[in-house]
Amino acid sequence: MTATSLSEPTTMPVRRAQPLVGLLRYGLLAALALGLMYVVWGLYLAGEPLFAAVVMALLVGIVIIFGARRFYTARFVFPGIAAVLIFIVLPVLYTTYVGFTNYSARNLLTFDRVTELFLNQKAVDKSTERPFGLVADGTQFRLYLTEGSGGLLSDPFTLDGTPVELALNPVTEAPETVPLKDVVKFRTELGAVTATLPDGSQVTSSGLRSFAKVTPIYERQPDGSLLNRADGTQLVRDESVGFYRNEAGATVAPGWRVNVGLANFQRVLFSEGIRQPMLQIFVWTITFALLSVFFGFAVGLALATVLQWPHLRGKAIYRILLILPYAVPAFISILVFRGLFNQNFGEINLILRGLFGIQPQWFTDPTLARMMLVMVNVWLGYPYMMLLATGYLQSIPQDHYKAAALEGAGPIRNFFSITLPQILPPFVPLLISSFAFNFNNVVLILLLTRGAPDIPGTLVPAGQTDILGSFTFRVSFQDAGQNFGIAGAISTLIFLLVGVLAYANFYALRRAANARGRG
Repeated sequence: MTATSLSEPTTMPVRRAQPLVGLLRYGLLAALALGLMYVVWGLYLAGEPLFAAVVMALLVGIVIIFGARRFYTARFVFPGIAAVLIFIVLPVLYTTYVGFTNYSARNLLTFDRVTELFLNQKAVDKSTERPFGLVADGTQFRLYLTEGSGGLLSDPFTLDGTPVELALNPVTEAPETVPLKDVVKFRTELGAVTATLPDGSQVTSSGLRSFAKVTPIYERQPDGSLLNRADGTQLVRDESVGFYRNEAGATVAPGWRVNVGLANFQRVLFSEGIRQPMLQIFVWTITFALLSVFFGFAVGLALATVLQWPHLRGKAIYRILLILPYAVPAFISILVFRGLFNQNFGEINLILRGLFGIQPQWFTDPTLARMMLVMVNVWLGYPYMMLLATGYLQSIPQDHYKAAALEGAGPIRNFFSITLPQILPPFVPLLISSFAFNFNNVVLILLLTRGAPDIPGTLVPAGQTDILGSFTFRVSFQDAGQNFGIAGAISTLIFLLVGVLAYANFYALRRAANARGRG
């Protein structure tokens, strides 16, 4: 028997299976493509062209990479690259774009939508207003308007939202109408009904209980301005601010989104009402991150050093108890501390008042509020440092300590001459990443102090305990104006700062790797 005949039974089934696998793969790819096309079309119809373009780009990438064999190796990195582009790069670019616009609570819409809102404003002639009712007629309805001792009744019509004009005829007796709760269900459909009175005038729905003569307030002029038909004044489009202006020069809300260039960045950097609190918040953010990292590292390293003492009994129990803050969800611990530090009923003030007769104002005094934040953050962060330090301490050769003992070195000298120099280099990148995390530790601020106490005399909401992240959040979502443009500018500046920190982290990692390589 030849080698060829021996190999045939094993190779032929594989060859027959390859076309089936290919068909199945292309079928699944086509089904996924159709599903994503449906999503793209839905997003476009919903007025979200940006998201439609993102999904379309994802669709094209999937079809090209998974449909062509030449891009086989790219299939393994495509999901990660797509995730980075969609969830990191796109939000950063969009946030930066918002920073160059006037996007706010007063400028949410597009120009066409704002113009449509003005043109849809109606004026109701109160002299023609009269109550109405709907009279059930099988599956249809009749419109009844009250007039004198009798009323006006229409022929049967279908109330389905289709524009309809009804002729009303006088009746001597008022018919039985459906309850108001049933009329409410057709409030949208009633807007398409026009009723013609016997004198030839027409009335339309002016509310849930009445019909009246309704006329548009504004009329579009050939030059694009809007003429107020009641008083003859005009609204003129001002693209530089994204508002219509009246004849007095005042802006009329609502407005639309426009590009304002560097205006938001100039306000952040040069407006005294924003720059002064932002500089104060920036300094506090740096201080808060540094203090949190330093004390968290110091407490974690000190506890890890104590737990390494060979004569200490019950190490396992101590380790479990000291790691518990790391096991409890952070938001639960923060809310517990918020109750403990309560100025009137918190257990901490009850103990201090009983022992020393003092009652610190943790949430109203700026210094105490900041101290409270650092203490709570150290409590939440020291277990992580302790776990890392425990592993690093075990990697230090014991011969170093034995040699130091022969020279008469004590524990303090051992720590600063042997322990700290050997564990600090691998700790540096972790300390930098911890600094970057605390630089944006918005959850702690919002749950514990909400940025309070406030900084007086600011143009935007700003607090003594705010960090840049919480400050941006409050400007975006808690300010009455909800100035997303200012928040986008601040977020862009924060991104640049975090980018510098990330570069410093990579630089420290490279230095640490080179140091280990030379060692």
